[in-house]
Amino acid sequence: MQIYHAGQNNIDLNINNQIRSVSIRPSDTLLYILREHCGLTGAKPGCENGDCGACTVLIDGWPIKSCLMLALEAVGHKITTVEGLENAPIQKAFVEKWGFQCGYCTSGFLMVCHALATIHPNADDLVMEEWLQSNICRCTGYEEIKEAVQAVLANQV
Repeated sequence: MQIYHAGQNNIDLNINNQIRSVSIRPSDTLLYILREHCGLTGAKPGCENGDCGACTVLIDGWPIKSCLMLALEAVGHKITTVEGLENAPIQKAFVEKWGFQCGYCTSGFLMVCHALATIHPNADDLVMEEWLQSNICRCTGYEEIKEAVQAVLANQV
């Protein structure tokens, strides 16, 4: 069992299939470490209290709001950020279906939608709506985002 001290601690994180050694404080959130220490700015600081979903990343394939997770909690888990999607079908679908406007929430939506399509490849409208409720967009009516997910689920992208 590793003991973490109140000062700086060195940890290894598996981010986008790369091991990254970072120096953290025990109170640092995963969002902060990704952005400030790893230069991965795709996860956005929105509300920073777990409501908006702009900071969503995948932990072992499941969407997690990185503003609520301590970086220490991510040790030993596979972290995927939007930078690690590498031309996933959902990215193409968002472009084709106009699933974004200002773009601030887009990376979080891409992550939750990618996980939805992976975990629930036969998702119905109810499951889709439940998953999409975890993120907030102020610009769209969500229809284009839903159409992008439907296109991926139907293998039309």
